[in-house]
Amino acid sequence: MAGPGETPALEERKGMKKVINSPEQVVPEMLRGMGLAHSGLIRIIPEYNVVVRADAPVSGKVALVSGGGSGHEPTHGGYVGPGMLDAACAGNVFTSPTPEQMLEASKAVDGGAGVFYVVKNYTGDVLNFEMAGELAEAEGVQTDYVVTNDDVAVEDSTYTSGRRGIAGTIFVHKICGAAADDGKDLAGIKELAERVNSNVRSMGMALTSCTPPESGEPIFDIGDDELEIGIGIHGEPGVERKKVEPADRIVDEMLEKILGDSVDFSGSEVAVMVNGMGGTPLMELYVAYAHVADVLEREGVQVWRMPYIGDYMTSLEMGYLEAPCDVAAGRPF
Repeated sequence: MAGPGETPALEERKGMKKVINSPEQVVPEMLRGMGLAHSGLIRIIPEYNVVVRADAPVSGKVALVSGGGSGHEPTHGGYVGPGMLDAACAGNVFTSPTPEQMLEASKAVDGGAGVFYVVKNYTGDVLNFEMAGELAEAEGVQTDYVVTNDDVAVEDSTYTSGRRGIAGTIFVHKICGAAADDGKDLAGIKELAERVNSNVRSMGMALTSCTPPESGEPIFDIGDDELEIGIGIHGEPGVERKKVEPADRIVDEMLEKILGDSVDFSGSEVAVMVNGMGGTPLMELYVAYAHVADVLEREGVQVWRMPYIGDYMTSLEMGYLEAPCDVAAGRPF
């Protein structure tokens, strides 16, 4: 058996099935593939595992930078491009990127109007982005940030003080990225990001775990007949583990928590996302959305334009469902 801090030998991971070459190279090889596949949209800074939009830096535009542990793709590198992020930093699997990565990303995209960080509320991410901001400021790059905390499931968790930042963060990327492309300044982007974050509520559940490549073992155990409500995107504990129920009951429990939180969604027009976490078929996501739509109609909540249904923020191959709602004030999408 591998000791503490050691990578398990190949024979210890023999139950793991993944299309990779080696766990140690999975992140840089993933990024290389992304760069080759989307060379017209992005470029890679391989020394720092950073994804940058192809035309960066854009002169006079506030640049948006985000990032986090790998394994959540398409978050964050998949949202780099016009109208969204200018750069994304890829940490190791489920591990925060370093301040050095974030600093290099900031310098690569700074067009003279400042750099804005979108940070999910995980302790490592927050500390490292704060440090990166200090380093960037010392080099003459003006920075600011928002910490997203849309998860209504738990107030504190394994990785956080306060609520976790999960798939609702993507709404911040989209809305603030569009505003930055329209010329909004750094102070305006911060105000908008905080307003969007304050109006986003999300909650998740899981049927299965996932297996990080380096450990070769599931991050938690759950019975074949069990589900966990409120689990986090790194496998952090939720609020309740129970027997598997029909989709409508699961949706009812999640939406009761989302709609009953501090945002009054009644009479509002909202953006809705039903997010899979890498192992949930689209068939099941659409089954879930059918009841989401029924509940929202019953509650007098109108879905703006169209729902977002698919894998937007994953957790490797976890069988997981997440439902963020955002008040779509001003129709910014």
